[in-house]
Amino acid sequence: MKWLYCPHSQAALHENTFMSTATESKVRIQREDFVVTDEIEMMKRVSQNIGGIVTFLGTGRELSKGENISKLDFEHYPQMAEKKLEELRVEAIERFKIIDMSIVHRIGEIDIGENIVLIVACGEHRAEAFKACEWAIAELKRTTPIWKRETTSNGDVWVSATP
Repeated sequence: MKWLYCPHSQAALHENTFMSTATESKVRIQREDFVVTDEIEMMKRVSQNIGGIVTFLGTGRELSKGENISKLDFEHYPQMAEKKLEELRVEAIERFKIIDMSIVHRIGEIDIGENIVLIVACGEHRAEAFKACEWAIAELKRTTPIWKRETTSNGDVWVSATP
């Protein structure tokens, strides 16, 4: 059995552990909504050396490329999406020297205004946490096998480009 250790997060994970529905998991893909404050509080317990926490919260918007959207639907490639999110998390911790990061992404049908994705980056200082959070959402959209379908007045549209 091989274990992975990340010195910045002070956490050890079995190499095949990429997703759990447990609140304590740092990477989750789930159908149900999440509570932003609960996710932040979980991350605050990671270290007493955290001096800055930066979050990105993506929500469902009602207008895209001039079209009114009535609902969103997210699909993913199971296991591969979770693995990719964990790889992004570990790379962000190492690249930006942050203490820890969590990523939660919802799948399934999501109404306008509902939460879609949350990234919480914790660092000793704000600068590295901001950089890590911005990098993580850009990489998530670019590389993670999660696909978005928008329902508009003109029908369903699969979104291929990332803004």
